[in-house]
Amino acid sequence: MRTEEARSIPRGAGLAAFISIGSAVIVGCLLVPAVPASAQREMVDTALVLAVDVSGSVTPERFALQMEGIARAFEDASVQRAVLSGPHRSTFVTLVEWSNRPAVSVPWTLITDRESARALAARIREARRVDDQFTCMSAALQMIAGKVLPFLPAPAVRTIIDVSGDGHDNCNPAKPVDAVRDELVAAGVTINGLPILEGEEADTLEGWYRNHVIGGQNAFLLPASGFRDFGRAIRAKFVLEISFLARRFLPRSAN
Repeated sequence: MRTEEARSIPRGAGLAAFISIGSAVIVGCLLVPAVPASAQREMVDTALVLAVDVSGSVTPERFALQMEGIARAFEDASVQRAVLSGPHRSTFVTLVEWSNRPAVSVPWTLITDRESARALAARIREARRVDDQFTCMSAALQMIAGKVLPFLPAPAVRTIIDVSGDGHDNCNPAKPVDAVRDELVAAGVTINGLPILEGEEADTLEGWYRNHVIGGQNAFLLPASGFRDFGRAIRAKFVLEISFLARRFLPRSAN
């Protein structure tokens, strides 16, 4: 149930896609009328779950690179414009760290302007590491389905889970990643992937994410070439998945 729309964006094309889409978002933001604050509370454009791998292969330095990369992304003007590009001009974001025991590090936070985006960035920088054991993606997605998405404070036009990590699921789950993904997709959720291609599984990880992780409407894959490339990749990815206008510009093929 990955759907025919699931696609991948090659590493070499990531920056070009980011620049061209960011330009389209700037123009589009000028065309979006202001929406009263009361309407924003009734509905948001996007509910975004950031599911970040903190398993044993993620050293303290790598953990810091991930948190700093996400924080800087929300401080970036292109990402902030993307948040404001939808009709409701608002996005809910939550951060889930996952390994053996997935946990919410930053609860659902509403972004409606640059100030609230910067405040979220500050909270992400302060997030503490919750675990550092095995790579249990199936358990993480099940936890998000049962304990995160049901507590979204307001309905969203789109619900997206943004999964990043540097390895395959290695916890021998009773329910494989594919099955959990399919259940989420059937419920209307889109799962996008950011495989971090560094370490022993770098050669096979992008294909595994494509076949087992991503799915849903307009789902896509945007790899990072390593942890030091994570900040660039997550920034470009946010513009693509948050912006309403960006969906038109998603390439049909990664290969």
